[in-house]
Amino acid sequence: MPSAGEPGAGTPGGGGPGGRPRVFFVDDHGLFRTGVRSELGDQVEVVGEADDVQPAIALIAECVPDVVLLDVHLPGGGGQAVVTAIKDSYPQVRFLALSASDAPEDVIATIRAGARGYVTKTISGPGLVDAVRRVAAGDAVFSPMLAGFVLDAFAALPPESADRPAFDPELDQLTPREREVLRLIARGYTYKEIARELYLSVKTVESHVSSVLRKLQLSTRHQLTRWATERRLN
Repeated sequence: MPSAGEPGAGTPGGGGPGGRPRVFFVDDHGLFRTGVRSELGDQVEVVGEADDVQPAIALIAECVPDVVLLDVHLPGGGGQAVVTAIKDSYPQVRFLALSASDAPEDVIATIRAGARGYVTKTISGPGLVDAVRRVAAGDAVFSPMLAGFVLDAFAALPPESADRPAFDPELDQLTPREREVLRLIARGYTYKEIARELYLSVKTVESHVSSVLRKLQLSTRHQLTRWATERRLN
């Protein structure tokens, strides 16, 4: 269940006692949260945690941490939804993605949403502490294996896209999970095959597809497949 430290502990944006960054942690796996807390030790002040998007948004607004350490795949949507909901009202809060996924689309979507960094869950304890401190200080931090394609993605667009904006407003409104479903639809997967691939129920897949159709203002799976193919999502 989500929990939070007392609002007002430390100075929002200014670090906790001894200058330690005030950290809020968002991940839906309780044992993993416990392990990360142990790895961070007394190098940071963990002021709260949540296991899903909506609780995270509410609790982050209460305690206003320096850094939000978050997974990009959550039951209620993508971690980018948390970033988007918080960043305008609390620009001093910085976000560092900590994820098992190293998929380019997850990394790019999270950075586009406003995160300052992205590291994978293979990072060491000392490495994570260093990443949190650097993000709290305003640096951008990426796992070495991710830095290259992040730079490539933002340095240039494909020649045929030179006249188009770097951001795709339609694609950016989809959660990482919705984009995963969309990509598999574009590859010709059935709902049952998608459910098996992503470890979801068929009903959940249908719900994601309905959400994508609504957001993109499309009405059929055929239209959705063509839309995804045009953007090379397959």
